[in-house]
Amino acid sequence: MGTLGPSLTVSGVFMKKKLLFIYNPKAGKAQIKNKLSEILDLFTTAGYEVTAVPTQKRGDACRVAADRTADYELLVCGGGDGTLDEAVTGMVQSGFLTPIGYIPAGSTNDFGGSLGLPKSMVQAARIAVEGRKFPCDIGTFNDDIFVYIAAFGLFTDVSYETGQEIKNVLGHMAYLLEGMKRLSAIRSFSMKVVCGDTVIEDDFIFGMITNSLSVGGFKNITGKNVRLDDGVFEVTLIKRPKTPAELNNIIASLLNRDIDAAAMHCFTAAEIMLESPEPVAWTLDGENGGSHTSVRITNICKGIEIMVK
Repeated sequence: MGTLGPSLTVSGVFMKKKLLFIYNPKAGKAQIKNKLSEILDLFTTAGYEVTAVPTQKRGDACRVAADRTADYELLVCGGGDGTLDEAVTGMVQSGFLTPIGYIPAGSTNDFGGSLGLPKSMVQAARIAVEGRKFPCDIGTFNDDIFVYIAAFGLFTDVSYETGQEIKNVLGHMAYLLEGMKRLSAIRSFSMKVVCGDTVIEDDFIFGMITNSLSVGGFKNITGKNVRLDDGVFEVTLIKRPKTPAELNNIIASLLNRDIDAAAMHCFTAAEIMLESPEPVAWTLDGENGGSHTSVRITNICKGIEIMVK
């Protein structure tokens, strides 16, 4: 359990520990606003002087985390996985690390589930101040940072093209329903994939490089025996199907993690490079990651410390 109560300075004067709380008031069904008083009271009872900053637009969490001072002993992020992505990115940009508490409050909360964090925001807040530090892997994506997934192709644009209102009503089913509209216009991407001495060249409709137990609310889709601190990502690349029946089989195989070697490549990697003749749109932790012809993804083993039960 974490240390509770104020810390003693050298001079003998009691000084409260400082906590920076960055939260997205619009995340998920915006329920975090209803729990704000309980959360702040819990932080204060744990002996922290709290600075609470609500985000107003995309990029705010990254900016606040990057501009924080080193006297904050804990950074707590409340929101969806995209808000956590921004907070972690800002922390890396700052050049120094601070333990992170996470209060999952988004529509899907894949990473929060992977960490075993409770759905109750108040319980998650308690873990943020009373839990243990877990050294967790993160990833670099060219000059960017991601926490648990970098992906391209089928369904990957859904998370940032689907409106927040639809996500609030349907949860993770929004991803699937919105994606189904695109099945008649599936696009494939010609890619050269390099991982160590292995070189793969093929046309892919979907690819994901992950450090998570679930994606889009679907558990075990990333692989079996996944660990979040082993220094490698789980890589899944799906080849272009020749018929609609093949596509259905591929989706079923992916959801059941019954790997069809003829239809997909699945392996682990600490570093991977992907090149394509035309720009490919990527998503990082459910947010727009831009379009790229060349991507280098590297695992930063135990790159952050996040509070867990």
